[in-house]
Amino acid sequence: MSEQAYDVVIVGAGPGGYVAAIRSAQLGLKVAIVERSMMGGVCLNVGCIPTKALLHTADLLQEIHESAKFGVTTSGVSLDWDATTKNKDGVVRQMTQGVSFLMKNKIDVIMGAATLGDRGNVVVTNAEGASSTITTKNTIIATGAKPREIPQVGAIFDGERIMSSWQALSMKTIPQSLLIVGAGAIGVEFASMFCTFGSKVTLVEALPRIVPNEDEEVSAELTKALSKRGITIMTGAKLQNVAHHGDGVRAVITDASGKEVIIDAERSLIGIGIVPNTKEIGLEARGVTLDQRGFVQVDAMMKTSAEGIYAIGDCAITTPWLAHKSSAEGILAAEAIAGHHPKPINYGIIPACTYCNPEIASVGLTEAKAREQGYDVKVGKFSFAGNGKATILGQRAGFVKIVAEKKYDAVLGMHLIGPKVTELIAEGALALSHEATAESLMRTIHAHPTLYEALGEAAHAAAEGAAIHM
Repeated sequence: MSEQAYDVVIVGAGPGGYVAAIRSAQLGLKVAIVERSMMGGVCLNVGCIPTKALLHTADLLQEIHESAKFGVTTSGVSLDWDATTKNKDGVVRQMTQGVSFLMKNKIDVIMGAATLGDRGNVVVTNAEGASSTITTKNTIIATGAKPREIPQVGAIFDGERIMSSWQALSMKTIPQSLLIVGAGAIGVEFASMFCTFGSKVTLVEALPRIVPNEDEEVSAELTKALSKRGITIMTGAKLQNVAHHGDGVRAVITDASGKEVIIDAERSLIGIGIVPNTKEIGLEARGVTLDQRGFVQVDAMMKTSAEGIYAIGDCAITTPWLAHKSSAEGILAAEAIAGHHPKPINYGIIPACTYCNPEIASVGLTEAKAREQGYDVKVGKFSFAGNGKATILGQRAGFVKIVAEKKYDAVLGMHLIGPKVTELIAEGALALSHEATAESLMRTIHAHPTLYEALGEAAHAAAEGAAIHM
């Protein structure tokens, strides 16, 4: 057993952990990062990056299918699934290699499973079973989370017929039919993707509407768009049981009216939340407080209840559970450890993006949440049907919605559905972080012809009661 001493040891090399390592090294700390399996964590290997690579292929295929209206005639177009997955794997490989390269910046990378020992010690066990002890002044827990199973209804992942989102990324063939349980970001992205690839998709959501965390109008618009594409959507519906049946699966669903419905599909994907990776790493023995679900309790500087231990990302109680939130927390924890005095994260203005077709993106309060919080609300909307660039692209569905407060004109939230809105939301995030008003957004001159002109039009509607081009 060897001993090494560090200022900070990060457990987990996902988008929270590796960013915390880089920032710690930049601040002059001696840093080690421990990773048990995948540099880049869930996001780069089985989450954000591979999913978006497949969604890009789906978008290209959709554009080709619609190319005739732009005067581009095609024939014999088909999807090569092997080439698609090869491209996806290549993207993942490039990104993870990039993370490994960044670790060469004065960061020691130790591959193995970490367990917290006595105060100041982290024990790492490698793949061969050999252990070593690292001595550290501070530890950042960045172990992430994994997809949640529902054993009581048979939703136990086997990787073939009943799958997690991770496993669905490695399917050898495109299923003829796919049942997706859970219509949050993961559910609607996979539904959109595999519908384009040719699967008959059924999307089941227990809550009254899909993407339930989004603004109600965005949810309604997405429901309309996905239904138009042939996706069967069941909301207010609960999964009672799912099991192998013949060459596929059979699910028993109670629909919104209370009627029992049987759904047969080739495969099923369960996307109903996450479970933190906080078991069996010695947290409770070190006095780290977890909530009843296993998420780590932290304060505004990401400190846990145990001296010298911090937690960030999906294993922490902070929400939303997003890669960019994890990275921001990693920077915050590193700066706090280095003796700086960073500002706490404002979790209410973290942008969220969903890469289905059409895309959705949001930041800040929905109209309903703003009213619940007692704001005197005004709303400005602008449809992409009135936008020149969207018309050029042939993607006129969707809208921009700005939620503002009447008395001071402060922008409270921005909610978009339509073409490339996951890029456009940057202006909304900047508006909220800089306390912009609807008028200040309206007075910002937006270039023409661009999609982001729609934001200026929606701001005009919020500030003056009417957009110019609608």
